[in-house]
Amino acid sequence: MGLMEDTVGTTCSQSEARKGVALPTDDSAMNGKLRTFKADFFKALSHPVRIHLIDCLRDGERSVGALSEMVGLELANVSQQLAVLRARNIVGSRKEGNVVFYSVMDPELFTLLNSAMTLFNNHLVTVQDVLLHMQTN
Repeated sequence: MGLMEDTVGTTCSQSEARKGVALPTDDSAMNGKLRTFKADFFKALSHPVRIHLIDCLRDGERSVGALSEMVGLELANVSQQLAVLRARNIVGSRKEGNVVFYSVMDPELFTLLNSAMTLFNNHLVTVQDVLLHMQTN
């Protein structure tokens, strides 16, 4: 099977290229720094409160006080979780007087979270099918 380069310079087999799949065959396609960056990004999203805060920002910016009320946590806890998201440039802030407002830096994040929800729902359907099959046998 021959190898070819896809549009991003990743070496892949011809069958993978026909399918639109590009699997890296060497470390240069995705080096350690990029993997670390991705892992750190997902670590920042790996807390239920942070996901809740991001969901609260779907309709636009909100003050820390409003976010605190929406998630039902103290201001200090909300600020701490927002700081983690801000450190990864997932959210940005602006100050108006004594009030700090937060917003999501890239709305593409909502697409990612929606895709994750679809993936989880698909997995749940598969698990339900297996359980149903087990119960009928």
